Amino acid sequence: MTSNPPTVFLVGAGPGNPGLLTLRAAELLAKADLVLYDQLVPERILDLAKPTAECICVRDLPGHHPDKYPHIHSLLIERAKAGQIAVRLKGGDPLIFGRGGEEAEALRKAGVAYEIVPGVTAALAAGAFLEVPLTHRNFASAVALVTGHELPHKPGSKLDWKALAAFPGTLCIYMGVAKLPVIVSELLKYGKSPETPACIVERASTGDQRTIYSRLAELEEARRHAGLEAPGLIIVGEAVAHRPPRAWWESRPLFGQRVLVTRPAHQASEMIHKFEQLGAVVYRMPTVEIREPANLGPLDEALEKLRENNWDWVVFTSANGVHALIRRIEKLGGDLRWLGSTKLAAIGKKTADALGEYHLKADVVPDTFNSEGLASALTGVAGKQRILLARANRGRELLREELSRVAEVVEQVVVYDQIDTVEPDAAILDYLRRGEIRFVTLSSSKIAQNLLRFFDDTIRGRVERGEIELIAISPETGNTIREKGFPVAAAAQEFTSDGLIAAVIQRVAQIKH
Repeated sequence: MTSNPPTVFLVGAGPGNPGLLTLRAAELLAKADLVLYDQLVPERILDLAKPTAECICVRDLPGHHPDKYPHIHSLLIERAKAGQIAVRLKGGDPLIFGRGGEEAEALRKAGVAYEIVPGVTAALAAGAFLEVPLTHRNFASAVALVTGHELPHKPGSKLDWKALAAFPGTLCIYMGVAKLPVIVSELLKYGKSPETPACIVERASTGDQRTIYSRLAELEEARRHAGLEAPGLIIVGEAVAHRPPRAWWESRPLFGQRVLVTRPAHQASEMIHKFEQLGAVVYRMPTVEIREPANLGPLDEALEKLRENNWDWVVFTSANGVHALIRRIEKLGGDLRWLGSTKLAAIGKKTADALGEYHLKADVVPDTFNSEGLASALTGVAGKQRILLARANRGRELLREELSRVAEVVEQVVVYDQIDTVEPDAAILDYLRRGEIRFVTLSSSKIAQNLLRFFDDTIRGRVERGEIELIAISPETGNTIREKGFPVAAAAQEFTSDGLIAAVIQRVAQIKH
């Protein structure tokens, strides 16, 4: 084994829930030049890779399943010898039915230093998210992790089904759904009671989690009736009978609900994470991109006036505006001292929080998070003063018009451009056509306009019949949706992303009752 620092990392991605990724895995993804990942690794985990990383799915390597392994080994070795950091991202744990041992052996033979980072394997995730106690002092003193991919009658089979049938604990059988009738037959043949509690779980730890419970003898019949398919995990043992009637995960308010997030990519992660923690299956399709202004001249002139203390107020109508203005000050060689004694106003809590990231405190935040509320809050304190409105390249004129009635000077300056997405995500539109997404969250009027122009007659019909529900962040966004001829199922009471999430939760509760 080489004493050089490792350049290849065999990393467990966990069972599918991005929140179960280890801190070490996230750290390595942020540094990797190459991420070679398994097909079942969630796309959300790849978001943690640095923007310049090359992400390659094993599915896209040459050959069929067994033929891909030499290509995996050679690619990792090649990149390591080229001085790159390579992460081999594997579902679950690399060394539990993940061929991590073979990959480590190939790296050792090539003299390549490596590190192995464990991940949460499917059996442990299933135990936690189903509340099936895999071990229990009264009825399960051991756990066996077993491959179900190997046929019992295969010559040279390493599995002793007689011993497994007599095993004094819980059997967790991986990759066995396709061979379930044979597995059940072998266990029963060697004395496992037909009454033994058993279950199959599909996509454990995600909002897509589906589970069937049965006595062992009827497990295949129950699977066929429920339509569960591979991949899935089979759990056999007395532990299965000691689960609660409804597991904590399946009791989450949005468990199994399918939600589309349409915010710009750089802003969507936090909202997606919150939906996932509530049990939702989340899809994303940004309809607007945030970019630096095409013409920076007016912004730079306004910032020069700011440096010279020529503004009494800087008013922000979005968190994007805060980040864009501060970034531009830094690019011009300045820092927060350019703000001097200038007072700051924020349209809402999220915008105020963005200021807080730079240790700045908003002097005014309205109780109602919209242009009307901000205009009303400023009217009484900004009379006869000089106001700079930092905003996007498009939006409502109401704030400027209202403040112009009382202020000495009101100047609008574009601090970032909103660019419409030219090509929609065809896969997301197909999900909508098939009715596989129930809730569409719309966090601004512009986002609503951009998304709805991609809705064809099939999607429109599903919206009109209530099979797809549009959730607006504010009455203003709701009005935009109605102007486009679509119904609004619900609107947030608080005009923030958290308010939008709360509106979805409330709507789901209404539907269930």
